[in-house]
Amino acid sequence: MKNIKGKIMEIVYHPHPILRRQADPVKVEKIKSPEFKQFLADMEATMLAKDGAGLAAPQVGISEKIVVIAGKNGNNLILINPQITHRSWGKIISEEGCLSIIDNRGRIIYGKVERHKHVTCQYIDAQGKKKKIQAEEPLARVIQHELDHLDGILFIDRLID
Repeated sequence: MKNIKGKIMEIVYHPHPILRRQADPVKVEKIKSPEFKQFLADMEATMLAKDGAGLAAPQVGISEKIVVIAGKNGNNLILINPQITHRSWGKIISEEGCLSIIDNRGRIIYGKVERHKHVTCQYIDAQGKKKKIQAEEPLARVIQHELDHLDGILFIDRLID
């Protein structure tokens, strides 16, 4: 992935209808294609350029179950067809923002959201391998936020106050 240079894509803003759609699963045979690899590189480049903690494909106008999450030292996490298989009973309230939710001046809007402290998520990686990750705060929060995008849910739907 690192040898493919990504281009920055346009972010889709609320109330665009694609942000409210249930995203389609990615067909496994598609993952190996050069076009798909380029799309993943473009998603990573876009997330990094916009200083996002994560980015879901619907946020760039593609209704597919693909998420990229910023990792330490440039080791970004790519989740294809992700699914949360376990959620902790414990929850925590913290502030969230979203690249797709901005005010009339173009600034990201923030708000407090309650999320599970710990999640387990199954997914397919960029090489087409099935993987599982157990995540705690703050990664668990980012995973839940980004996977909500794949179900047409925005963090503003979950605001506490």
